[in-house]
Amino acid sequence: MNGLLSQVLAGLATGGIYASLALSLVMIYRSTHHVNFAQGEMAMFSTFVAALLVEAGWPYWAAFFATVAFAFVMGALIEATLIRRLRNAPVLSIVVVFVALLVTLHSLAGWLFGYAIRPFPTPFGDAGVAGGLLSAHQLGVIGVTLLMLALIYAFFRWSPLGLQMRATAENPTSSRLVGVRVNRMLALGWGLAGAVGAVAGMMVAPVVFLDVHMMSGVLVYAFAAAVLGGVGSAPGAVAGGFIVGVLENLLGTYVVGSELKLTMALVLIVVVLVARPAGLFGKAVVVRV
Repeated sequence: MNGLLSQVLAGLATGGIYASLALSLVMIYRSTHHVNFAQGEMAMFSTFVAALLVEAGWPYWAAFFATVAFAFVMGALIEATLIRRLRNAPVLSIVVVFVALLVTLHSLAGWLFGYAIRPFPTPFGDAGVAGGLLSAHQLGVIGVTLLMLALIYAFFRWSPLGLQMRATAENPTSSRLVGVRVNRMLALGWGLAGAVGAVAGMMVAPVVFLDVHMMSGVLVYAFAAAVLGGVGSAPGAVAGGFIVGVLENLLGTYVVGSELKLTMALVLIVVVLVARPAGLFGKAVVVRV
């Protein structure tokens, strides 16, 4: 029984990482209605920046917030210089650009930082908590994820800037007519998604170690979480992340083994898209033609 409970709690901790990256995917999807396949590489690149700052002697939290700011600027610049020019492009062209961005960031990180695997510090420590069922880092990941969700919910629910971003995502044309600066809101959305992704990268790096490939599998799980929860729902992305994390641990331990865990995430994506395309928290949209 303790073994099962330990696997569930560890799955919740892992799911917190998936939820963070899924949240960034949802934020970009809601503003552009496209899935950013390079989100994981953006997070990985930002985490390398954090590692450089820590190695240079910066305190962890100073490096953490500086990296979040860097990721915000990087995301906003990518939208302003690249994505904005493709606003009216065919969907296939945008997908190709996202894949090219993924490959470019991956190669650039390898060129700048090297391909060696290196450790990354955790601010929470490795001591056991909850009777040894969780590590302090795992508990910290869950807390950080829930805190981010609360902050993002409050921002979009009550701040004027968040309301403008919601309006832009729903109807850019009408938003322009009432004075909303749509381009600025879209850049802000990409910046926030980049910042949230950077947090996910810094939370996963102490677990899987830091290297240029570290977010490849995480992105698949995060995409599964976003699809399961509803790709347009921020709470759904977080709930989906925790569900996928628990399922990954339980299925990998008791059913399919660790070798097929990633395959199960892909199967989950297909099943959800076939059975309930809107996800658990999404809303099906019916259009009369």
